[in-house]
Amino acid sequence: MNDFSFSTVPYIVSTVGASSRLGEHIRDRFPATRRALVVTDAGFLATGLAALPIASLENAGFHVKTYSDVIADPPEHVVLAAVETARQDGTDLVIGLGGGSSMDVAKLIAVLAGSSQPLAEAYGIGNVRGERLPLVQIPTTAGTGSEVTNIAIVTTGSTTKMGVVAPQLYADMAILDAELTLGLPPAVTAATGIDAMVHAIEAYTSRHKKNPLSDMLAREALRLLWANLLPACQPTQDRTASLAARQAMLLGALLAGQAFANAPVAAVHALAYPIGGIFHVPHGLSNALVLPHVLRFNAPAAASHYAELAEIIAPDARGTAQARAEAFAAAMAQLARRTGIPGTLREVGIAETDLDRLVDDAMLQTRLLGNNPRDVTRDDARAIYAAAL
Repeated sequence: MNDFSFSTVPYIVSTVGASSRLGEHIRDRFPATRRALVVTDAGFLATGLAALPIASLENAGFHVKTYSDVIADPPEHVVLAAVETARQDGTDLVIGLGGGSSMDVAKLIAVLAGSSQPLAEAYGIGNVRGERLPLVQIPTTAGTGSEVTNIAIVTTGSTTKMGVVAPQLYADMAILDAELTLGLPPAVTAATGIDAMVHAIEAYTSRHKKNPLSDMLAREALRLLWANLLPACQPTQDRTASLAARQAMLLGALLAGQAFANAPVAAVHALAYPIGGIFHVPHGLSNALVLPHVLRFNAPAAASHYAELAEIIAPDARGTAQARAEAFAAAMAQLARRTGIPGTLREVGIAETDLDRLVDDAMLQTRLLGNNPRDVTRDDARAIYAAAL
């Protein structure tokens, strides 16, 4: 048994309808708080699904302010505007309600609103100073796992991103409620679900910090996500069945988030980030596009681990560990095709002439590449992108 440490969110609620009792949950945990800032995006706010949780907060005696200017891959100016909104309103509780971008902005508000530390000084690992405001995270997609991770990503230039990684970014509470995901289009459900599966897979094979607890979480996450992704994507009149599949997806994404927060992700993310940053492809889809090709590349170094995961998604696979690892990669590629999301880089507007630019950006992701079970050279990265075309 290897030595390890493990950190996560201390209080988790996983119940269909839990967000409609948000005020009750928060009042029990944070009785001294009075002024809540709900951080979301305009698209989610327009669905009307935020109304019940906000009403629940108000009924519990909270003054509620909503910040809904979050956009995908949030730039610095959005984060700074949100922090200023919190300061001006006297916020003493921050609630992230949305996808990964909303939850990332909520984390940064919580650590900066009551602090004099500039955002630029928080970038990197362990650079956040002081305490933070109470923080509650409520995901509306089953993908990023941001509700239980200690990292926030900010867009700092036209394509460049910086991360803030610190223990203060772990929330006090995460709430999973499938009611909030019912309006998601199938393509979004598919891409975010595969994103969560990537988190589980890369945590399980990470070169650094892989440990028995993250392994257990990654395997259970993959089991839940594999069993429920297609049912969650399919139109159905059976609301009960749809909610059950979506609640399982939310739990799978959370478990995968707990896994990769402690055993970090690797080359799939390193190669996906440039696709999203340069071509504005959603993060989950970017991961899905390169995943099968990275799995095949890694198989010689990670065959035993992939063979173990094949027991979950390709239980009929037989033969050597390498053969079962290849069956695992094939099953993941087939899953992406069955969801109907784009399967090649060309389908999202990327051409062969773009590959060198992608490779240049990917090779800057040295920390992520260092976690990969197999070393990745420039030629390797280019070959993976070429295979994904």
